[in-house]
Amino acid sequence: MLRNDQLDQWDRENFFHPSTHLAEFARGNVPQRIVTGGSGSHIEDRDGNRLLDAFAGLYCVNVGYGRPEIADAIADQAKELAYYHSYVGHGTEASITLAKMVLDRAPNNMSKVYFGLSGSDANETNIKLVWYMNNILDRPEKKKIISRWRGYHGSGLMTGSLTGLELFHKKFDLPLTQVIHTEAPYYFRRDDLDMSEQQFVTHCVAELEALIAREGADTIAAFIGEPVLGTGGIVPPPEGYWPAIQAVLDAHDILLIADEVVTGFGRLGTMFGSDHYGMRPDIITIAKGLTSAYAPLSGSILSDKVWTVLEQGTDENGPIGHGWTYSAHPIGAAAGVANLKLIDSLDLVTQAGDVGGYLNKTMADALADHPHVGDIRGEGMLCAVEFVKDRDDRSFFDPADKIGPQVAAALLDQNKVIARAMPQGDILGFAPPFCLTHDEVDHVVAATVRAVKTTFG
Repeated sequence: MLRNDQLDQWDRENFFHPSTHLAEFARGNVPQRIVTGGSGSHIEDRDGNRLLDAFAGLYCVNVGYGRPEIADAIADQAKELAYYHSYVGHGTEASITLAKMVLDRAPNNMSKVYFGLSGSDANETNIKLVWYMNNILDRPEKKKIISRWRGYHGSGLMTGSLTGLELFHKKFDLPLTQVIHTEAPYYFRRDDLDMSEQQFVTHCVAELEALIAREGADTIAAFIGEPVLGTGGIVPPPEGYWPAIQAVLDAHDILLIADEVVTGFGRLGTMFGSDHYGMRPDIITIAKGLTSAYAPLSGSILSDKVWTVLEQGTDENGPIGHGWTYSAHPIGAAAGVANLKLIDSLDLVTQAGDVGGYLNKTMADALADHPHVGDIRGEGMLCAVEFVKDRDDRSFFDPADKIGPQVAAALLDQNKVIARAMPQGDILGFAPPFCLTHDEVDHVVAATVRAVKTTFG
């Protein structure tokens, strides 16, 4: 296609792309895609390709592309009041309304919402508030945070430390010393293949208890975890995992931070993953599904227990010294209000559970017997296919073979379907918009079967 602009060249010469091999991209060896539009579950690029986005951007365009209700709300807010800060008691109709709407949907023990811009900054906020809280309670040593290997909680300094994936640590001098990691609830990758799921849960609990004993419970402030591991492989927990973990945390007075950036607002077929698994978090992290990514916005939902201590802290020390210029940005808040109204009016939470269940069943029916498919797993509108060299002894491919990226490339280049090759394993991930139809599921699964055949012959 002939063009009279230089976007392709400008892209390689000027744009720093995240999570990209920078040198290869600059040399022209990494494909570039300039996206120009979207509708429903599809996006279009400027080469005329129409692609079914079976990963909803980055698990975030939950209501689908091209929703005029949200676009109009953003435009109306920008015309009326594009910005005002939320410091020292200031607010806007959109930010106040959205806070009420979030708390109406959150677990009953939640008290307040602090708004930021991304899941990373929300988790940075969470850790700062937990440290502040323990200082107010005169527990200055109770500051360590337990995270899990393969968890994903952001890519800042503290949040990159919480993330338990090698790529986010290597050469960045992370993790920071306040972060310690424990076993991931990844049953498929258990060391002892003879373990039942219940035995594996017992093992995960024992590993956590041993870590707490080594470090000292009086030094540990919080445990952070995604209800379902996301970027670490789309891994639902074994049955009984969260109640067992919750019991350990309660016994040692360790707060639970539920990172619901991916699972919040419907992706599991329930409004929150905490509801889905019976978790009792003290803080909930929200972002992606809050606005369906139509505008940047995140949040930290704080429990009554946490909020009471924060109030005490300001009585003793004056105004709390935390805030972002764009906290509760009115355009993001307006997008959030419109997004949550749309989720309700279209009953998209129920649809995510229904269509997601169909996606997982159909994918399993199509690929479960393939000799190089080791596991097919998912929950709600999350699904993953993990590839192995030999399914009988569960041996894995050499990472240098890049089997997962090969399947993802075949799915995209030959079948016009976007899925994600997940890090630290040959795992193909799916997290489609909630508006995905049963017919579109059939298309995604058939395309995946073809991509697997292309890769393995």
